[in-house]
Amino acid sequence: MSESCNRREFVNRMLQSSSSFLLLSVCGPVGALAASTAQSYNPEEHYYGMGIQVNKCIGCGSCVAACKTENVVSEEPIYFRTWVERYVISSEGEATVDSPEGGINGFKPVEDELDVLRSFFVPKLCNQCDNPPCVQVCPVGATFKSPDGVILVDRDYCIGCRYCIQACPYGARYLNPVSKTADKCTFCYHRITKGLLPACVEICPTQARIFGEMRTLISPLRRFMRMSQLQTLKPYLNTEPKVFYSHLDIEVR
Repeated sequence: MSESCNRREFVNRMLQSSSSFLLLSVCGPVGALAASTAQSYNPEEHYYGMGIQVNKCIGCGSCVAACKTENVVSEEPIYFRTWVERYVISSEGEATVDSPEGGINGFKPVEDELDVLRSFFVPKLCNQCDNPPCVQVCPVGATFKSPDGVILVDRDYCIGCRYCIQACPYGARYLNPVSKTADKCTFCYHRITKGLLPACVEICPTQARIFGEMRTLISPLRRFMRMSQLQTLKPYLNTEPKVFYSHLDIEVR
C-alpha cells in the first residue's frame, strides 16, 4: 500500500470518528448536519492558515486552557499544543521572556514597572509549515502534510523516536506521555473538518487569533493578511510557516 493511501486512510478515520462522536453527543438536526459536514469533507478543497494579532493578546491564557481541554492534553504543565509567552523590554533594551505553565493561568504583574519600556504577549503553536522539517526527518512517514495544509501525526505509525521533536525549530512538539507518540497542534483538525473553529480561536475574548482559508479571497484570514503587515517566526529557516503575526516585535524569537 502506498504512503499516500495510508495518509488518506488516516484522515478518513479521523473524519469518521468525529462524525460518530457528534451523532452520539449532539441531538437533533444540528448534530446530523455537523456529522454530514464531516463525512462530506474534502481536504482537497481547503487550505488553512492562522493569523495572530499580537497587539490584541492580553495574556489571559484562555486559549491554552481551551486547547488542553479540547485535545485532552496532559494536565502536567510541560505539555502544550499552544502556549503564550510574555516579552518584557526594560528601559535599557534588555528583553526577558517568561511563560509560567504555558500562560494557562495568566501572568503576574511585572515587579518593577518603572523599568519597563514595553511588554506584550505572543501566542505560539505549530506553524503548520509548507516546508516542514518534521516531515522530512520522520523515518516512518508518521508525520505528514494533509492536502488542506495541516501537519498531522498518525499515531499508528509513530514509533516515538523524537526525531520530529528535535527537528521542529519552534519547539511546538512533545512526546505524548500516554501514547508515547509525537503530539502537536493540528488546528483542532477534528473541529475544522466539521466547519468549526479551532478551540483557541473560538475562546479568545479579544479575537487575537484569526483562522481561515488561505486560498479564498473572502475569508477572514485573507482579509487579515491584506490589511496587516505580516511577520512569521524565524523566516530565515525557509520553513514557510502558515501562522502569520501582525505587530510582532523584533525581540520575538
